[in-house]
Amino acid sequence: MNHRQQQHSAVPGVDGPLGLLLIEDDPGDAFLVQELLAESGLNVDITHAPTLGEARRKLSRRVQCILVDLSLPDADGFELLQEVLSMGTHAAVVVLTGLDDSHLGVRAVAAGAEDYLVKQHVDGPLLARAIRYAIERKRAEESERRLVEARIVGRENARLERGLLPVPVIDDPTLHHHTRYQPGRERALLGGDFYDTVQTSDGTVHLVIGDVCGHGPDEAALGVCLRMAWRTLVLAGHTGGGLLSTLDTVLGLERRSDEIFTTLCMVTVAPDRRSAQIYMAGHPVPLLFVGDEVTALEGEEFGPALGLLPGAEWSAVDVELGESWGLMLYTDGLIEGLIGKGPERLGTDGLIRLAQNTPDRKFCSDALIDTLVSEAETLNGEALADDLAVLLLARSETG
Repeated sequence: MNHRQQQHSAVPGVDGPLGLLLIEDDPGDAFLVQELLAESGLNVDITHAPTLGEARRKLSRRVQCILVDLSLPDADGFELLQEVLSMGTHAAVVVLTGLDDSHLGVRAVAAGAEDYLVKQHVDGPLLARAIRYAIERKRAEESERRLVEARIVGRENARLERGLLPVPVIDDPTLHHHTRYQPGRERALLGGDFYDTVQTSDGTVHLVIGDVCGHGPDEAALGVCLRMAWRTLVLAGHTGGGLLSTLDTVLGLERRSDEIFTTLCMVTVAPDRRSAQIYMAGHPVPLLFVGDEVTALEGEEFGPALGLLPGAEWSAVDVELGESWGLMLYTDGLIEGLIGKGPERLGTDGLIRLAQNTPDRKFCSDALIDTLVSEAETLNGEALADDLAVLLLARSETG
């Protein structure tokens, strides 16, 4: 053949020659395949193997297509095809055989071959086109397989994450419990923020909200670990600064690096519901809603975040609540959004202003949380980027 077309790969996303493994024991047929592909202009790098054993040795990741005859010295027929399919899972497989058997062709494609060609009916353009299409189909199949696997893994992770979100343990008809959880990671259900609510046998209600620094799955896992440790310690009768010291030890043992720390706010509401103790570990201060008033529960006894100072201690701040009230605990994701185009952030003072300007403040319900989050996002100009958690516990005398 004297004429040679200009070479091209004609497969999108493939630079340079296509990697082709030709498994053919007949030297004349192998030469003919090379001539047909050269005539077609397909830019291809051919590796020839006359036996299945040699094909195993020569198969590499750079091979994108395997062209196989179904009659070799060391294997033949449908069993040979199955062997090739099993060893070349990353490559497209095209059968090129002298057996003009339509039933075998159907079986070959059903088993996983991309095409079935008969030598007597093949020319250069047809062979080149079959190879290109086979590679494209294989890539499409691989993309679909990975997508399905990703969906399965995503559904499993979603079920896992939903299972790890806490169910409050509370039995008091006068108390109303509302939460919002909004991870910063795209498509995630669980971030590094965590919260929990537990009522113990003496009637005390314990609240916690925390924020593990960082935003990845490791931080989410650590947040779950700390929340479960907190609940276990509360149910075992631990409270106050001693509980936080133990939680600080747990953090030190479970974190992946010494730079990881966790801010935390813990509240214990007395059995008569008229007072509370607040423990702060470097966390944004909670808000107290009483009638039309919204105040931040500041205190001088607040301590450092967990994981920062070995041997740190935390003391309580006593708060009078009254008859009807709302306590809102939140993470900094709610207050770190910007205000307009400048560098100023919302902060606790800005959150108080938003709360005072919403009519929902008197009812301390999900509507209040929705309004505050929506207003914060409006001021920020877009969705808040950080993990966000809000825990709102309210009491009304009527229940």
